[in-house]
Amino acid sequence: MTRTTAQQMRAWTGPAILTYGFRPFFFGGAVWAALAMVLWVPMLSGHILLPTAFDPVSWHAHEFLFGYLGAVVAGFLLTAVPNWTGRLPIVGWRLGGLAALWLAGRFAVAVSAGLPAGLVALIDLSFPLVLAAAIGREIVAGKNWRNLIVLGMLAVFAAANALFHMEAARGGYAAQGTGLRLGVGAGIMMIAVIGGRIVPSFTRNWLVKRGGGRMPVPPMQRFDRLALLVLLAALLLWVALPDSPATGVALGMAGALHVVRLARWAGHRTFAEPLLTVLHVGYAFLPLGALALGSEILAPGPVGMVAAQHLWMGGAIGLMTLAVMARATLGHTGKTLTAGPGTVAIFAALVIAVFARVAAGVLPGEAALLYAISGLFWIGAFATFGLVYGRLLLRLPAAKRF
Repeated sequence: MTRTTAQQMRAWTGPAILTYGFRPFFFGGAVWAALAMVLWVPMLSGHILLPTAFDPVSWHAHEFLFGYLGAVVAGFLLTAVPNWTGRLPIVGWRLGGLAALWLAGRFAVAVSAGLPAGLVALIDLSFPLVLAAAIGREIVAGKNWRNLIVLGMLAVFAAANALFHMEAARGGYAAQGTGLRLGVGAGIMMIAVIGGRIVPSFTRNWLVKRGGGRMPVPPMQRFDRLALLVLLAALLLWVALPDSPATGVALGMAGALHVVRLARWAGHRTFAEPLLTVLHVGYAFLPLGALALGSEILAPGPVGMVAAQHLWMGGAIGLMTLAVMARATLGHTGKTLTAGPGTVAIFAALVIAVFARVAAGVLPGEAALLYAISGLFWIGAFATFGLVYGRLLLRLPAAKRF
């Protein structure tokens, strides 16, 4: 007999965290983002040393990009794909198995100094490969061909992780290698494609309820496709030729186009609801990062390439994922889609963390202090998310328990 999503979830009698994909991966990703930074700050100052084969900066970069972002992408896709395809979600021990693969990757990388590099890569890559196979099966079975692009971006993200492992195993500085740039590029394209759908749509829905006024331009118009193509070209150049003037020009063009794209979404009308405003702010870090990186390539300035890159990694990826996790958790647990004081504090802390990290590039004499401030606010943002949203992610509402 065919069952609905709700019936399948009610039939599961195990831990509540395994009733839907967003639960284990949003909670696990947030906890790991905070814990990894708790480890990273004393690693940076030389007070602790993890038994990892990666150099400290490469471990930090890998665990944010492929560890944290990998978890959030999994939580989002495992929740969104059933809505896209009309098929049942992965729940129960199958979902638990995916979460266990992700955890195994975090442990293997952390203790990789005592393991063969190939084994570490195999353990870490098993999660994105199994996830891609599961998502691909659902998209094909549901004949949801328009979202094959999402599967393609996930495949590129997994390939970037494999390349990162290869570069680290060869003794290279993987934190500034091709694998990292490819992974960041895949993450930025996910934000551009998926964010380009949900930000104007959510904004329109909210504004319609408030009545009248200027509305966002509908998503994926001709201009949007042009902006995405230019961004894709700029990212490919950045991955392959990060120091080329052509890359700087392309990133500048992409940044300018995405400033215009964002301006078409009526974000200035959303200030009454921070849960919606933060989506616009998070997306704004995409063109800001592109413009900063392009400027640094064409005319190296006081910010520095690494600090500019954090506008993408900490700003665009960090803030957009927090915003999506908060909204999806509230929506799928039956709560009102509004940001309370705790949620606003989470978003504010993350923004402070990003700008403190960028300021460290501008003020090298104060870098140690600014790194510490950035790390503390980053920990505060994700630890607070775990506290505020953990009660929603780890247990079912009373009405769902029967």
